[in-house]
Amino acid sequence: MDKAALAAFGPAIEVVYDPTLVDDPERLHREVSDADALIVRNRTRVDPPLLNAAPKLRVVGRLGVGLENIDLDACAHKGVAVEPATGANTQSVVEYVIGAMLVLRRGVFASSKAVLAGAWPRSALGAGGEIHGLTLALLGFGAIAQAVARTAGALGMKIAAFDPYLPESDPAWSNVHACDLDEVLSIADVLSLHVPLTQTTKGLIGADALSKMRPGALLINTARGGVVDEAALAAALKNGQLAGAALDVFGKEPLDRPSAAVFDACPNLILTPHIAGVTEPANERVSQVTVENVLRVLTDERS
Repeated sequence: MDKAALAAFGPAIEVVYDPTLVDDPERLHREVSDADALIVRNRTRVDPPLLNAAPKLRVVGRLGVGLENIDLDACAHKGVAVEPATGANTQSVVEYVIGAMLVLRRGVFASSKAVLAGAWPRSALGAGGEIHGLTLALLGFGAIAQAVARTAGALGMKIAAFDPYLPESDPAWSNVHACDLDEVLSIADVLSLHVPLTQTTKGLIGADALSKMRPGALLINTARGGVVDEAALAAALKNGQLAGAALDVFGKEPLDRPSAAVFDACPNLILTPHIAGVTEPANERVSQVTVENVLRVLTDERS
Protein backbone atom coordinates (compact mmCIF):
# COMPACT_ATOMS: atom_id res chain seq x y z
CA MET A 1 0.00 0.00 0.00
CA ASP A 2 0.97 3.65 -0.13
CA LYS A 3 2.85 3.92 3.15
CA ALA A 4 2.19 7.65 3.44
CA ALA A 5 -1.53 6.94 3.93
CA LEU A 6 -0.75 5.28 7.27
CA ALA A 7 0.02 8.69 8.78
CA ALA A 8 -3.74 9.28 9.01
CA PHE A 9 -3.91 6.77 11.88
CA GLY A 10 -2.06 9.28 14.04
CA PRO A 11 0.05 8.66 17.15
CA ALA A 12 -2.78 7.05 19.13
CA ILE A 13 -2.82 3.92 16.97
CA GLU A 14 0.22 1.68 16.78
CA VAL A 15 0.82 0.53 13.21
CA VAL A 16 2.85 -2.50 12.14
CA TYR A 17 3.62 -2.12 8.42
CA ASP A 18 5.26 -5.24 7.01
CA PRO A 19 4.35 -6.48 3.51
CA THR A 20 6.47 -9.61 4.06
CA LEU A 21 4.03 -11.00 6.64
CA VAL A 22 1.91 -12.55 3.88
CA ASP A 23 4.76 -14.99 3.21
CA ASP A 24 5.24 -15.94 6.87
CA PRO A 25 1.89 -17.15 8.26
CA GLU A 26 3.36 -18.13 11.63
CA ARG A 27 4.74 -14.65 12.21
CA LEU A 28 1.56 -13.09 10.83
CA HIS A 29 -0.50 -15.01 13.39
CA ARG A 30 1.76 -13.75 16.16
CA GLU A 31 1.48 -10.15 14.98
CA VAL A 32 -2.34 -10.18 14.79
CA SER A 33 -2.73 -11.63 18.27
CA ASP A 34 -3.16 -8.15 19.72
CA ALA A 35 -4.51 -6.40 16.60
CA ASP A 36 -7.73 -4.40 16.42
CA ALA A 37 -7.47 -4.05 12.64
CA LEU A 38 -5.83 -5.81 9.72
CA ILE A 39 -5.18 -4.42 6.23
CA VAL A 40 -4.60 -6.91 3.40
CA ARG A 41 -4.38 -7.19 -0.36
CA ASN A 42 -5.48 -10.30 -2.23
CA ARG A 43 -2.78 -12.79 -1.14
CA THR A 44 -3.46 -12.87 2.60
CA ARG A 45 -6.03 -15.53 3.48
CA VAL A 46 -8.35 -14.13 6.13
CA ASP A 47 -9.68 -17.51 7.20
CA PRO A 48 -10.75 -19.12 10.52
CA PRO A 49 -7.17 -19.94 11.64
CA LEU A 50 -6.12 -16.32 11.16
CA LEU A 51 -9.28 -15.01 12.79
CA ASN A 52 -8.81 -17.35 15.75
CA ALA A 53 -5.29 -15.97 16.16
CA ALA A 54 -6.70 -12.43 16.35
CA PRO A 55 -9.26 -12.38 19.20
CA LYS A 56 -9.34 -8.56 19.35
CA LEU A 57 -9.82 -8.05 15.61
CA ARG A 58 -12.66 -5.71 14.72
CA VAL A 59 -12.11 -4.81 11.08
CA VAL A 60 -10.34 -6.04 7.96
CA GLY A 61 -9.46 -3.34 5.44
CA ARG A 62 -9.14 -4.68 1.90
CA LEU A 63 -6.77 -2.83 -0.44
CA GLY A 64 -9.03 -3.41 -3.43
CA VAL A 65 -12.52 -4.79 -3.96
CA GLY A 66 -12.20 -8.55 -4.49
CA LEU A 67 -13.12 -10.54 -1.41
CA GLU A 68 -12.34 -14.11 -2.46
CA ASN A 69 -9.44 -14.28 -0.02
CA ILE A 70 -11.63 -13.27 2.92
CA ASP A 71 -13.98 -15.72 4.62
CA LEU A 72 -16.96 -13.40 4.95
CA ASP A 73 -19.07 -15.86 6.93
CA ALA A 74 -16.27 -16.45 9.44
CA CYS A 75 -15.75 -12.69 9.77
CA ALA A 76 -19.47 -12.13 10.34
CA HIS A 77 -19.52 -14.90 12.96
CA LYS A 78 -16.65 -13.20 14.78
CA GLY A 79 -18.21 -9.75 14.45
CA VAL A 80 -15.36 -8.53 12.24
CA ALA A 81 -16.27 -5.84 9.72
CA VAL A 82 -14.88 -6.20 6.18
CA GLU A 83 -14.20 -2.94 4.36
CA PRO A 84 -13.17 -3.04 0.68
CA ALA A 85 -11.89 0.12 -1.03
CA THR A 86 -14.90 0.34 -3.30
CA GLY A 87 -14.47 2.72 -6.23
CA ALA A 88 -10.90 3.76 -5.48
CA ASN A 89 -9.32 1.96 -8.46
CA THR A 90 -12.20 2.32 -10.92
CA GLN A 91 -10.42 4.78 -13.21
CA SER A 92 -7.38 2.54 -13.53
CA VAL A 93 -9.54 -0.41 -14.62
CA VAL A 94 -11.47 1.79 -17.04
CA GLU A 95 -8.27 2.98 -18.71
CA TYR A 96 -6.91 -0.58 -18.87
CA VAL A 97 -10.05 -1.85 -20.62
CA ILE A 98 -10.19 1.03 -23.09
CA GLY A 99 -6.45 0.82 -23.76
CA ALA A 100 -6.59 -2.94 -24.30
CA MET A 101 -9.42 -2.77 -26.80
CA LEU A 102 -7.64 0.00 -28.74
CA VAL A 103 -4.38 -1.97 -28.89
CA LEU A 104 -6.08 -5.24 -29.83
CA ARG A 105 -8.33 -3.67 -32.43
CA ARG A 106 -5.63 -1.60 -34.13
CA GLY A 107 -2.90 -4.24 -34.01
CA VAL A 108 0.03 -1.94 -34.77
CA PHE A 109 1.82 -1.32 -31.50
CA ALA A 110 4.26 -4.24 -31.63
CA SER A 111 5.97 -3.03 -34.80
CA SER A 112 8.97 -1.24 -33.29
CA LYS A 113 11.38 -4.14 -33.78
CA ALA A 114 10.43 -4.58 -37.44
CA VAL A 115 10.64 -0.86 -38.18
CA LEU A 116 14.04 -0.55 -36.50
CA ALA A 117 15.27 -3.53 -38.54
CA GLY A 118 14.46 -1.68 -41.75
CA ALA A 119 11.14 -3.33 -42.52
CA TRP A 120 8.19 -1.15 -43.40
CA PRO A 121 5.01 -3.24 -42.85
CA ARG A 122 2.71 -0.33 -43.66
CA SER A 123 0.28 -2.24 -45.84
CA ALA A 124 -0.20 -5.07 -43.35
CA LEU A 125 -0.54 -2.80 -40.32
CA GLY A 126 -2.83 -0.44 -42.18
CA ALA A 127 -5.51 -3.12 -42.07
CA GLY A 128 -6.20 -2.51 -38.37
CA GLY A 129 -9.62 -1.53 -37.11
CA GLU A 130 -11.28 1.16 -35.02
CA ILE A 131 -13.59 0.89 -32.03
CA HIS A 132 -15.93 3.71 -33.06
CA GLY A 133 -19.32 2.26 -33.92
CA LEU A 134 -18.59 -1.16 -32.44
CA THR A 135 -20.69 -2.77 -29.72
CA LEU A 136 -19.07 -3.03 -26.30
CA ALA A 137 -20.87 -5.76 -24.37
CA LEU A 138 -20.40 -5.79 -20.61
CA LEU A 139 -20.91 -8.98 -18.64
CA GLY A 140 -21.87 -7.53 -15.26
CA PHE A 141 -22.93 -3.89 -14.99
CA GLY A 142 -21.73 -2.66 -11.63
CA ALA A 143 -19.90 0.57 -10.91
CA ILE A 144 -16.71 -0.25 -12.81
CA ALA A 145 -18.56 -1.57 -15.87
CA GLN A 146 -20.76 1.53 -15.85
CA ALA A 147 -17.66 3.74 -15.81
CA VAL A 148 -16.21 1.75 -18.72
CA ALA A 149 -19.50 2.23 -20.57
CA ARG A 150 -19.41 6.01 -20.13
CA THR A 151 -15.89 6.28 -21.54
CA ALA A 152 -16.56 3.85 -24.39
CA GLY A 153 -19.75 5.71 -25.25
CA ALA A 154 -17.80 8.95 -25.49
CA LEU A 155 -15.59 7.20 -28.06
CA GLY A 156 -18.62 6.37 -30.17
CA MET A 157 -19.21 2.78 -29.14
CA LYS A 158 -22.65 1.23 -28.71
CA ILE A 159 -23.16 -0.23 -25.23
CA ALA A 160 -24.94 -3.43 -24.24
CA ALA A 161 -24.89 -5.17 -20.88
CA PHE A 162 -26.11 -8.23 -19.02
CA ASP A 163 -26.64 -8.03 -15.27
CA PRO A 164 -29.55 -9.96 -13.75
CA TYR A 165 -28.96 -8.32 -10.36
CA LEU A 166 -29.28 -4.70 -11.45
CA PRO A 167 -32.97 -3.62 -11.34
CA GLU A 168 -34.55 -2.59 -14.64
CA SER A 169 -35.47 0.72 -13.02
CA ASP A 170 -31.85 1.62 -12.26
CA PRO A 171 -30.87 4.82 -14.10
CA ALA A 172 -27.60 3.18 -15.15
CA TRP A 173 -29.56 1.43 -17.93
CA SER A 174 -30.23 4.74 -19.66
CA ASN A 175 -28.78 4.60 -23.20
CA VAL A 176 -27.59 1.04 -22.57
CA HIS A 177 -29.11 -2.00 -24.28
CA ALA A 178 -30.06 -4.48 -21.56
CA CYS A 179 -30.01 -8.07 -22.75
CA ASP A 180 -29.74 -11.65 -21.60
CA LEU A 181 -26.54 -13.66 -21.58
CA ASP A 182 -26.95 -15.25 -25.01
CA GLU A 183 -27.69 -11.90 -26.63
CA VAL A 184 -24.82 -10.07 -24.95
CA LEU A 185 -22.47 -12.75 -26.27
CA SER A 186 -23.91 -12.72 -29.78
CA ILE A 187 -23.81 -8.94 -30.33
CA ALA A 188 -20.42 -8.23 -28.74
CA ASP A 189 -17.65 -6.81 -30.87
CA VAL A 190 -15.79 -6.39 -27.59
CA LEU A 191 -16.82 -8.41 -24.52
CA SER A 192 -15.53 -7.06 -21.20
CA LEU A 193 -16.03 -9.11 -18.04
CA HIS A 194 -17.02 -7.46 -14.75
CA VAL A 195 -18.39 -10.22 -12.54
CA PRO A 196 -17.17 -11.80 -9.30
CA LEU A 197 -16.07 -15.43 -9.19
CA THR A 198 -18.98 -17.45 -7.84
CA GLN A 199 -20.40 -20.91 -8.41
CA THR A 200 -22.61 -19.33 -11.08
CA THR A 201 -19.83 -17.50 -12.93
CA LYS A 202 -17.05 -20.09 -12.64
CA GLY A 203 -16.20 -21.25 -16.16
CA LEU A 204 -19.02 -19.14 -17.57
CA ILE A 205 -16.98 -18.11 -20.59
CA GLY A 206 -16.14 -21.52 -21.97
CA ALA A 207 -16.28 -23.17 -25.39
CA ASP A 208 -20.06 -22.90 -25.63
CA ALA A 209 -20.16 -19.20 -24.74
CA LEU A 210 -17.24 -18.39 -27.03
CA SER A 211 -18.93 -20.18 -29.93
CA LYS A 212 -21.87 -17.76 -29.62
CA MET A 213 -19.65 -14.72 -30.12
CA ARG A 214 -19.17 -12.98 -33.43
CA PRO A 215 -16.15 -14.11 -35.42
CA GLY A 216 -13.48 -11.48 -34.94
CA ALA A 217 -14.70 -10.29 -31.54
CA LEU A 218 -12.37 -9.31 -28.71
CA LEU A 219 -12.50 -10.44 -25.08
CA ILE A 220 -11.12 -8.53 -22.09
CA ASN A 221 -11.08 -9.98 -18.58
CA THR A 222 -10.20 -7.74 -15.63
CA ALA A 223 -12.65 -9.53 -13.30
CA ARG A 224 -11.55 -12.95 -12.04
CA GLY A 225 -9.60 -15.65 -13.81
CA GLY A 226 -11.88 -18.56 -13.04
CA VAL A 227 -14.69 -16.96 -15.03
CA VAL A 228 -12.89 -17.87 -18.28
CA ASP A 229 -12.00 -21.37 -19.47
CA GLU A 230 -8.45 -20.52 -20.52
CA ALA A 231 -7.99 -23.58 -22.76
CA ALA A 232 -11.22 -22.79 -24.61
CA LEU A 233 -10.17 -19.16 -25.01
CA ALA A 234 -6.77 -20.17 -26.37
CA ALA A 235 -8.45 -22.48 -28.87
CA ALA A 236 -10.80 -19.70 -29.98
CA LEU A 237 -7.83 -17.40 -30.59
CA LYS A 238 -5.87 -20.03 -32.48
CA ASN A 239 -8.77 -21.05 -34.73
CA GLY A 240 -9.77 -17.45 -35.47
CA GLN A 241 -13.10 -17.46 -33.67
CA LEU A 242 -11.81 -14.53 -31.61
CA ALA A 243 -9.55 -11.82 -33.04
CA GLY A 244 -7.84 -11.03 -29.76
CA ALA A 245 -7.98 -11.06 -25.99
CA ALA A 246 -6.52 -9.29 -22.96
CA LEU A 247 -6.34 -11.19 -19.69
CA ASP A 248 -5.31 -9.55 -16.44
CA VAL A 249 -6.52 -12.39 -14.21
CA PHE A 250 -6.04 -16.15 -14.32
CA GLY A 251 -7.33 -19.32 -12.74
CA LYS A 252 -3.88 -19.80 -11.20
CA GLU A 253 -1.89 -16.76 -10.10
CA PRO A 254 0.94 -16.50 -10.79
CA LEU A 255 0.90 -18.75 -13.84
CA ASP A 256 3.11 -21.81 -13.66
CA ARG A 257 4.49 -23.42 -16.80
CA PRO A 258 1.67 -25.95 -17.27
CA SER A 259 -1.03 -23.30 -16.93
CA ALA A 260 0.92 -20.86 -19.12
CA ALA A 261 1.56 -23.41 -21.86
CA VAL A 262 -2.05 -23.26 -23.02
CA PHE A 263 -1.37 -19.76 -24.31
CA ASP A 264 1.66 -20.72 -26.42
CA ALA A 265 1.35 -19.44 -30.00
CA CYS A 266 -1.88 -17.54 -29.31
CA PRO A 267 -2.15 -14.56 -31.68
CA ASN A 268 -3.08 -11.02 -30.57
CA LEU A 269 -3.04 -11.86 -26.88
CA ILE A 270 -2.17 -9.50 -24.02
CA LEU A 271 -1.36 -11.02 -20.63
CA THR A 272 -0.76 -8.87 -17.54
CA PRO A 273 -0.21 -9.88 -13.89
CA HIS A 274 -3.45 -8.74 -12.18
CA ILE A 275 -2.60 -5.04 -12.39
CA ALA A 276 -5.60 -3.52 -14.20
CA GLY A 277 -6.58 -1.66 -11.06
CA VAL A 278 -3.04 -0.98 -9.89
CA THR A 279 -1.49 2.35 -10.84
CA GLU A 280 0.39 4.78 -8.65
CA PRO A 281 -2.59 7.18 -8.35
CA ALA A 282 -4.98 4.28 -7.75
CA ASN A 283 -2.73 2.82 -5.07
CA GLU A 284 -2.73 6.17 -3.28
CA ARG A 285 -6.53 6.37 -3.47
CA VAL A 286 -7.03 2.74 -2.43
CA SER A 287 -4.68 3.18 0.52
CA GLN A 288 -6.34 6.40 1.67
CA VAL A 289 -9.84 4.93 1.40
CA THR A 290 -8.79 1.78 3.25
CA VAL A 291 -7.27 3.73 6.13
CA GLU A 292 -10.41 5.90 6.31
CA ASN A 293 -12.61 2.80 6.35
CA VAL A 294 -10.61 1.17 9.13
CA LEU A 295 -10.51 4.37 11.17
CA ARG A 296 -14.26 4.78 10.84
CA VAL A 297 -14.92 1.32 12.27
CA LEU A 298 -12.41 1.71 15.10
CA THR A 299 -13.70 5.18 15.96
CA ASP A 300 -17.34 4.08 15.91
CA GLU A 301 -16.57 1.22 18.26
CA ARG A 302 -14.70 3.46 20.69
CA SER A 303 -17.38 6.16 20.79
